[in-house]
Amino acid sequence: MIPSRNKAAYLGVFLALALICSYVESLIPFYFGIPGVKLGLTNLVVVMMLYCVGTKEALAVSVCRIVLAGFLFGNMFSILYSLAGGLFSFLVMVLLKRTGQFGVLPVSISGGIFHNVGQIGVAAMVVENYNILYYLPVLLAAGFFTGLLIGAAAQGVIVRIGPILCGQKRREEE
Repeated sequence: MIPSRNKAAYLGVFLALALICSYVESLIPFYFGIPGVKLGLTNLVVVMMLYCVGTKEALAVSVCRIVLAGFLFGNMFSILYSLAGGLFSFLVMVLLKRTGQFGVLPVSISGGIFHNVGQIGVAAMVVENYNILYYLPVLLAAGFFTGLLIGAAAQGVIVRIGPILCGQKRREEE
């Protein structure tokens, strides 16, 4: 947990970092040859917060980032799809992390996969055409790959700066 006197500042920094990642991702075409697939740089911030800051804080930053990035760089449909994917992904990551049996990498991979599952589910309902679900295997593979990349990066960040954040979290819990 973050000390209450510093909480707004910490969360503001994480939100700013997540928005910067969204902006970079919107500028640089990370084209994998698959329409709609993005690297998911902001998930780096979410995974790091999930492990080093706390679940509630990570959820708050994730939702705020989705809404703000949608207004800044997207539209209402991008907010809808991102919220569906982001919340479903977050739920799965939290549940897997709470079991204590999964590390950063499998949690991030699951997040990447279930982000795509949430988005394709909402897309099928919005366009009222369930043939779009045939695209799901491609998105699952892309989610695995991007989740792996982001998970490896998150694990590296947590190893390097996690002791500063997580150490602070442990001191406050005592």
